Amino acid sequence: MTQTNHNTPKDVFLHLFNIFAFYLSIIAFITLLIQYVNKLFPDALNYYNYDSNGVTWASAVLFVSIPVFIFTSWLLEKDIEAMPEKKDFELRKWLLYFTLFLSAITIVVDLMIFVFNFLQGELTIRFFLKVLIVLIVAGATFAYYMWDLKRTSEKTNILKILATTISIIVLGSIVAGFFIVGTPKEQRNKRFDNNRIEHLNNISSQISYYWQQKEKLPEQLTDLQNDTTGFFLPVDPETNESYTYNVKSDLSFELCANFKTELKPDENMARANYYYGSPTLLASQKWDHGIGNVCFERTIDPDLLKTNSELKPEVIR
Repeated sequence: MTQTNHNTPKDVFLHLFNIFAFYLSIIAFITLLIQYVNKLFPDALNYYNYDSNGVTWASAVLFVSIPVFIFTSWLLEKDIEAMPEKKDFELRKWLLYFTLFLSAITIVVDLMIFVFNFLQGELTIRFFLKVLIVLIVAGATFAYYMWDLKRTSEKTNILKILATTISIIVLGSIVAGFFIVGTPKEQRNKRFDNNRIEHLNNISSQISYYWQQKEKLPEQLTDLQNDTTGFFLPVDPETNESYTYNVKSDLSFELCANFKTELKPDENMARANYYYGSPTLLASQKWDHGIGNVCFERTIDPDLLKTNSELKPEVIR
């Protein structure tokens, strides 16, 4: 019986599914570690470079893809032990060599980027760690599949050791994220707080617009409701309660909300640049806050905002 007769559609499915799960795991693992580096070593030249959604997605992918990879690897290894000739399955070799090719290319490109940045004088601990992460992961991948190509079909405990090691490393990386970026509950609270800031910012803008139109501040927030402009007064996304509004003077007012998390000044700078596109707006868009009820006082600058009467052209008689 020839070698190809021992290979079935099941073998094709397992090999393709296994390598797909592996690629997903590698991409997610690198993404997760890079986001941790972004969080721990912020770059002053990049105002918004940490993505909590990236951490969430990477963790979710790893939770699923790693067990799938280990399970399909175990099934393939059982088949090879039962039929050693399956080790020379042509599709298997193609996938292994293709993975080796991708790993080698990744290592070369990674080193090129490192040398380029070194010559540019832009090496930082943040950049170095990112290069090191990619280099280690790509190098480990290359070493593993090179060993897999050369090993015999004899039973070995190395695969069990590798599976255990990978599981511990991945689980440890995900758990570490709870201390670096917060628990899922904390992330949810941050999203609520981000919505609150967005609401307050929109209300503040509408108050400024109201002052331009009527040359006075609204007495209450419901005065901002306008079917023509389509503005509807937002409420707290979690409690559905109205935000607090107080008039301080003819030109100043304050908006208050209850926050579940803390937003530090440096995080506020990153957020302002992300949403408004320029850090120059920070002078009027400071929303850093602590936990609990926080009020933000805003003052309208008549020199900056022109009223309708000032904008109207003079009538020519």
